[in-house]
This record gives sequence, structure tokens and C-alpha cells, in this order.
Amino acid sequence: MSTPATEQGPAADREANDSLTQLDQARADFQGRLLSAGLLVSTGIDGLYGRSGTFEDIVDGVDRLVHDAGQAAHGAKGLRRLRFSPVLPRGSFEKTDYIASFPNLTGSISTFTGGNREHRALLADRDAGRPWDGHLSSAGTMLVSAACHPLYSTLAGEIPATGVLTDVYGYCFRHEPAIDPARMQAFRQHEFVFVGAPGDAEAHRDFWIGRGLQLLEDIGLEAQAVPANDPFFGRAGRMLVTNQLDENLKTELVVRIYGDLDDGTAIVSCNCHREHFGENFGITTPDGERAHSACVGFGMERIALALLSTHGLDIASWPGPVRNRLGF
Repeated sequence: MSTPATEQGPAADREANDSLTQLDQARADFQGRLLSAGLLVSTGIDGLYGRSGTFEDIVDGVDRLVHDAGQAAHGAKGLRRLRFSPVLPRGSFEKTDYIASFPNLTGSISTFTGGNREHRALLADRDAGRPWDGHLSSAGTMLVSAACHPLYSTLAGEIPATGVLTDVYGYCFRHEPAIDPARMQAFRQHEFVFVGAPGDAEAHRDFWIGRGLQLLEDIGLEAQAVPANDPFFGRAGRMLVTNQLDENLKTELVVRIYGDLDDGTAIVSCNCHREHFGENFGITTPDGERAHSACVGFGMERIALALLSTHGLDIASWPGPVRNRLGF
């Protein structure tokens, strides 16, 4: 039996546009309900929110679960717990190569370094309603794009044969203004990062695919593990996307926050970096080879939003087992 040809033309275009409109409306409706309930607080810029105490209680409950899962899996192996600021040195940022792949998501910190004369010029532009940020200069620092990025510079040199396991948690920034509450510009990741031998790095990633699915199931979330790719920028990015998919380097655990209107929202990401960070940061194993790395990143706000979408905005009405698991 032959396969029917894919529908094309105005009718198909209208159907695609209707679907997109429905998805955008669903995202706007969810954002509106979260704001009306006071769970998120508008700052006037899409993707930047204040969080209520209740929202933070959800994040804290999820964080406890993630922390405990990491301790159960890696505590006996010397799991280190590190916390970094959401700002890192520009030199470290450049070694990640993030600017080459995601310039559109990057956040750079600028500050004023001039004297009185330069300050007067800045104020004159501001008073005239002209852009004044051209009077600022680089502070030599960048906003953290992934929670694990500040870690790698601390591992430069030779690491133990057993590798290094680290629990990292912190705020990240990506310039993605959107009405979708799940696409925040400032958000938190809780990561478990392994740096060491290639096989051990892959095993770390593979372990957390299954363990992550179980953790999400325990709090009533129906998640799927799907091969994925990062949104690499530019013409060269298309080749990176193909390589990432072909080599099975990235798996996302997705939940359908908006039902069948899209393919789901990634709330956990499990990644193999190969020797990328080992090469760029000079991290070696005792045999002189470049260390490989892998990480699992739990998106804390996204998991909280998936819980609110699945169980409702009133956490007092959530299923008892879910409330108990989260410590409510």
C-alpha cells in the first residue's frame, strides 16, 4: 500500500497556523492563570518573573527529591556539593564555546568605568532619551548559561582515575523572551556532573535517563525520554545539530504541559559532552588523555510548572502521595 502524500497548500497552511495559534493561546492562558493566582509575579518583561512563596515551596520540594536521588546514587562515590554565583569570568565563559553556538542566548555584564566627564555624557544621553548603554564597558564577567559551566575551570589538570562527581545548583540566564512560562530568561538548574573516562561519562548519562524518569513518575508526571538537540545558531549549527542527534549525545525528559498542542516541554536534560570541556579547560585523566564529561540537569522552574499544569494551581488539592513526596 502506498503512503498518502503529505497534504500541502493553503488548507495545510491554515491548519498549521491554527495549531500554532492554539499553542500560543494555551501558553498565554497558562501564564495568565499563574499570574492571577500570584504564583508568578510579572516584571513587565516576558520570561522574567518574581516567584511567590508557594512557588518556591514547590521548587524546594523538588530540590530535596533531586538532592536525595543524587546522594543515593553517588554519595558513596564521593559526590561533591558546589554552589556558584550566577556570574562567571569572561575567560571561563569563552572556554565553554557557548558564544560560538548560542550568541543569541548569551548575557554579558557591562559597567561604567569612566570619570566625571564621561558620566556627564552618559546622563546627557539619558536625559535626551537616547541609548546610554554605549557608555558602559565590559565588566569582564558573563551571566552563567548552564549551571555546570563554572565547574570546569576548577578541574583543570589531572583528575583521579575514578573521575569527579559534582552536585551543582544555581541560577542561569538565557535571552529567550517568551509568553510561555516554561521559557524563562532566568531559571535554576540542579545538575549532577561527571568528569572522567569516556565510558564512565556515558554510563553516568544513561543511568540518569532511567532514574530521572522514575523520579518524575514518583511525583505524578508522565515523562518521555526523547533524543534531542540544542538550538545551535547559524549555518554551522545545522551540522552540530546533525552530529548531536547522530551520536546520541543528548536525551531530554519531556512532559506535555500543553497536551497535544506540541511535542512536550523538556524538564530534564541528560547530556554527553565527549572531550569538549576536557579539551578546552585542560582536564586530563591519569593516562594523559582528555577527560570526558556528562551531566544531567533538572530544570527546577519547569518541573514546578509541570506539576502545576498536571495537578492544578492549588497545591492543597494535589494527590496525597505527591504532596508527601514533596514534603507538603
